[in-house]
Amino acid sequence: MARRHSEEVDRMASARHGRLRRSSGWLNAGRVLLTAVLVMALSGASVVAYAAWGLWSDVKTVDLNPDTPDAVGAGSEAVDGPLTILLVGSDSREGQSLDDGETGELNDVNLLLHVSADHQNATVISFPRDLMLPIPSCPGPNGEPDYFPAMSEQQLNSTLSEGGLPCVARTLQELTGLDIPYAGLITFDGVIAMSNAIGGVDVCLTQPIEDPMTGLSLPAGDNTLVGGDALQFLRTRYGVGNGGDTSRISNQQVFMSSMVRQLRSADTLGNPAKVYSLAKAGVENMTLSSNMADVSFMQRVASTVKDIDLERINFVQYPTQTHPYQAGRLTPDSEAGDLLMEIIASGQAFEVTATGEGVQAEGQDPAAPPTEGETPPTEGETPPTEGEAPPTEGETPPTEGASDGPVQLPPGVTGQSAANQTCSAGRTVF
Repeated sequence: MARRHSEEVDRMASARHGRLRRSSGWLNAGRVLLTAVLVMALSGASVVAYAAWGLWSDVKTVDLNPDTPDAVGAGSEAVDGPLTILLVGSDSREGQSLDDGETGELNDVNLLLHVSADHQNATVISFPRDLMLPIPSCPGPNGEPDYFPAMSEQQLNSTLSEGGLPCVARTLQELTGLDIPYAGLITFDGVIAMSNAIGGVDVCLTQPIEDPMTGLSLPAGDNTLVGGDALQFLRTRYGVGNGGDTSRISNQQVFMSSMVRQLRSADTLGNPAKVYSLAKAGVENMTLSSNMADVSFMQRVASTVKDIDLERINFVQYPTQTHPYQAGRLTPDSEAGDLLMEIIASGQAFEVTATGEGVQAEGQDPAAPPTEGETPPTEGETPPTEGEAPPTEGETPPTEGASDGPVQLPPGVTGQSAANQTCSAGRTVF
């Protein structure tokens, strides 16, 4: 099976993507699983859970590339150096309890976790599914190098069906410049079990969310989301922000940051049954790169990240712009994106200065929710000078007035830290 640079292939891909999106209510179900597995690692819960599993031999694996390295830091208590793990959510119905007649497989969830070399900073980067990117040549099903030829431009969420998990990793590796030696893929079959095992996630709403497309109806104020409500909150698109995928990502960051705080609490980590149930629901629905499918490696990952301060765990959205000729699609904001990746790769602590559409700080006047890019820098700190390249990892970027503090991201990069109490503002643009 090979890909071709033809208009016919593009038309077929576009038609296929349109057909799959008819069931858009389920396309983002895997985000619940993806989120929970991610924050379990950040909380250190997997140290206990992975060691207890007798099911480990049944975990599905895939070789990420022909030269996949062995698990890093073998025999050590923590990973040595930086750590980057790709987490992909699949919408495949194969082998799942959901059977609505849809076929194919898209990667509608794409998260990249990067932990700095000093293990003081963790960043989770979300990439919109509608992002149009060059696709590099990808290995074949048996590891054959360059089995799938490169494409000049295609939608990010097509890469899983084009060349599997290795192709998603290669595509995002080229975009970000980060080596991606580890990856996991998650399906949606354990969504309800996972959200139930968490025991509910507390989120706040500055105004009600009403989404007839998903049937989600939530009142303003504090809400504990569990089961179906948690699933609907993560998948809602028309009920938040401007009704687009970037608004949905911002809304999910409200959920993810709250979940990290809750999973780090004694109520969660002190309950072995809850930790075990949560982890089991995730792993039973995962495919891991072969170098990750090892109990001791998972323990080292958890040991690496479990003590990172909440202020140093950041959720960011890769900056994008409207595509110039593909309606409803996005293109990378190269200037802001390159700066973001340089700062992350440098290992320097940073602060997110802007929230996404439809998200605001807890306690802020709901009559004036911040729009993208409005959050001002902290007093006494200055964003990096335009064109100034961040240093190598471990060095402090030469930013004016902030040489001893965190770098402030440009307003074109939205997100939040896990320590920030943010609320969903519902639909803000109609």
